[in-house]
Amino acid sequence: MSGDSSHPGGPSATPATPVPGLTEPRALSLERFAVRTRDSAVTRSAWRLAVGCEQGDGAIILVEGAPAETFLRGEGIFLGWSPERLGMAYRALLPRSPSPGFELNQLG
Repeated sequence: MSGDSSHPGGPSATPATPVPGLTEPRALSLERFAVRTRDSAVTRSAWRLAVGCEQGDGAIILVEGAPAETFLRGEGIFLGWSPERLGMAYRALLPRSPSPGFELNQLG
């Protein structure tokens, strides 16, 4: 499901906003998938933002629950990063759509 258009922005290999500690980071793909957590019997949605940079590859996983239950997890180069730092990197690296993501169709 790489490039799911229901998430703001689509995937691109274009450079993103600088992220402290990473040299030339770029979003490689953005995938949406179902995930289960230990503390819940409910299946949740998650986004996996794959990133490449000169230091190596990694990913930031954003697990969506209730607004107050959203959390982030790092893989690869992001392993061990604090939730605050992961959140800043995720927002900076999230691919932006060049066009508005919402359109109303005229019916009738």
